[in-house]
Amino acid sequence: MSDPRTYPERPFLAVSAAIIRDGKVLVVRRARKPALGVYTVPGGVVEAGETLLDAVAREVREETALEIEPVALAGHREVILRDEDGRVNRHFVILCFAARLVGGEVRLNEELDEARWIAPADLAGLKTTEGLQEIVVAAARLVG
Repeated sequence: MSDPRTYPERPFLAVSAAIIRDGKVLVVRRARKPALGVYTVPGGVVEAGETLLDAVAREVREETALEIEPVALAGHREVILRDEDGRVNRHFVILCFAARLVGGEVRLNEELDEARWIAPADLAGLKTTEGLQEIVVAAARLVG
């Protein structure tokens, strides 16, 4: 069965959460292509009929087993990946929310192979998704 997110007819809407706890943010490392080995924040695709806030809480719960409280939109990113012929292979519009940790302990799913709580300044030493540090700084300001 082929992945419907590959060679899409239109962009996919996704959400993510910059979860702030004691001044640190949770970053996760992707265990699959196309972002294999890249640190980012947990998230995924919004399902039909699902609100953005419900989607971000569900995605975080599915990927990390954490319960969160989304606070506000911290920013957005677009991911457009093209193949060697220049065709759009993947296109995501990602809305990233600042969030507070409500409860739980990190338990990773098969999409992730590492999670760590780090200071926003420490993102500079990691291979991250584009614009992650800017999103995390905005999230930290929003959460306080």
